[in-house]
Amino acid sequence: MTDPRQSYERRLEERRQVHAREERTFARVGSLRGLCFVLFLAVGVAALSVEGVSGLWTLLPVGLFLTLVILHEGIDRRRLAALRATRHYERGLARLDDAWAGQGEAGERFAEGPHPFAADLDLFGEGSLFELLCTARTAPGEEALARWLKTPADPATARARQAAVRELAGNLDLREGLDGLGQEVRAGVEREHLEAWAARPPLAVSGALRLALPGLAGAVALAGLAAIFLSLSPWVFVALGALAVALRGRLEPRLRLVLGAVSRPGRELDLLARIIERLEREPFEAPFLKDLQARLQDEGQSASARIHQLRRLVDMAAARDNQAFVPFDLLLLWTPQVALAIEAWRRRHGPRLAEWLTATGELEAILSLSAYAFENPGDPFPELVEASEGPLYEGEALGHPLLPRKVCIPNDLHLDRARPLLMVSGSNMSGKTTYLRTVGINLVLARCGAPVRARSLKVSPLLPGGTLRIQDSLREGASRFYAELERLKALVDLCEGEGGLLFLLDEVLSGTNSHDRRIGAGHLLRGLLERGAVGLCTTHDLALTEIAETLPGATNVHFEDELVEGRLRFDYRRRPGVVERSNALALMEAVGLPVAGEAGPPD
Repeated sequence: MTDPRQSYERRLEERRQVHAREERTFARVGSLRGLCFVLFLAVGVAALSVEGVSGLWTLLPVGLFLTLVILHEGIDRRRLAALRATRHYERGLARLDDAWAGQGEAGERFAEGPHPFAADLDLFGEGSLFELLCTARTAPGEEALARWLKTPADPATARARQAAVRELAGNLDLREGLDGLGQEVRAGVEREHLEAWAARPPLAVSGALRLALPGLAGAVALAGLAAIFLSLSPWVFVALGALAVALRGRLEPRLRLVLGAVSRPGRELDLLARIIERLEREPFEAPFLKDLQARLQDEGQSASARIHQLRRLVDMAAARDNQAFVPFDLLLLWTPQVALAIEAWRRRHGPRLAEWLTATGELEAILSLSAYAFENPGDPFPELVEASEGPLYEGEALGHPLLPRKVCIPNDLHLDRARPLLMVSGSNMSGKTTYLRTVGINLVLARCGAPVRARSLKVSPLLPGGTLRIQDSLREGASRFYAELERLKALVDLCEGEGGLLFLLDEVLSGTNSHDRRIGAGHLLRGLLERGAVGLCTTHDLALTEIAETLPGATNVHFEDELVEGRLRFDYRRRPGVVERSNALALMEAVGLPVAGEAGPPD
């Protein structure tokens, strides 16, 4: 088993040395370029002032200068590549040191809208699972990873992803190479812009006009050459040139439509092409990876080759921005011909863009999971069973992946048809809610295709659903209690799904009185179990623990604390039975609130 820290530290030191060496070389070549310029001036002055010194000698420093310019650019590329590589491994070491929160892409935009578990399990936002996992450098890669987290895969798909993650876990060169490409324009490829451009209506240009443009441009060029070299009348050239300029003016509105629409996608496609080109070279073995790679083909050509074709056309269109090129642009109909070539590319290959973006995004998502697998070699891949085997969640030594390992206390869990419910009691801050989040987030990892923080985990395709972060809404006039009721109704509806529901209810119905709470919670839990759901329900109201005695297969467990020298201590370990004491008064006293003596009216 490869030690990720040793691998990252070794590679980081190597890349730092390369960067330092290239930095020194870059500075030296820059100095030599300056000397060549000084030498050019000196030779030029000598040629003008000293008899017998030919001006041709200035060609020597000019040639040296141009050679050094080319060398300088190559050194600069290697210098920047080494710098990006050092940052890549510094981020990897930060994740190993549990210092990653707030340093990466948090994915807040994916947290919008209602979702049965995204907010409850900290999937998005600073310090979230998305930030821990995501190494994607493009928007399609981030979107694919977010989609996998929010929409659990079926067991067959998750197992296929597991095989791909296993294959790529040790491929540090691929992840480093892609990271280096993407840092230039982070997440620059935006699906909506590219797909909107590809889906635009065809440009209304007749076939005759398409043929006439290159013919007229050729006639103008021949007439001009004939007037210069054969002394023929220039009026033919003038007439044809005027016709070309008039035609260009008539086409200008449609040219703006084509070229204006492609300018931004053209820049984004350059990054996409480089990423795809890097992925196309990899000798993948896992079926999931080979399928994604096959989707990056188009009529026998690679997607990167097709996209490079478009990029060259976009560069050709940009020539019209050069003032010196304007006469040639007008007379030879350069821009109309390039615009029509771009339009022809879009009509032929544009429909494949969405597929290329999706495949590239999913490859980046798999690479994100593979980095996580490499950095957590002790985390196993879960065993995924079919829904036909019934609801099952069997985990040993489950831990929360967002907690540092040194403070992460593992606990077991076994839920199935015979044991569908754990009623979890305990005092405040004892670990009840973290236990629920641990159970849920490991299920998300399992169905995503990633390793899990556990000794072992065997699960059926359950869908997690929780009430851990229910909030009121001032704008919608909804109290927290009413918002919780709406979430609970949504969870009941989720029971009808194929894989069943894993419910994670935190302090259920705490917004009402104890009498109504006990009756309501009892009916709710019975209804969930009758619909085939399994799950956990936390409470610090000991009256609710009696519900477990009335439901078949339900079990009471608890977390507890102890008061040592006036301070509360927690071990965060699950124990059987109902908690026997509360720490509410001790916590009030710990923060300085009056809890001793008799309460009386204020003076």
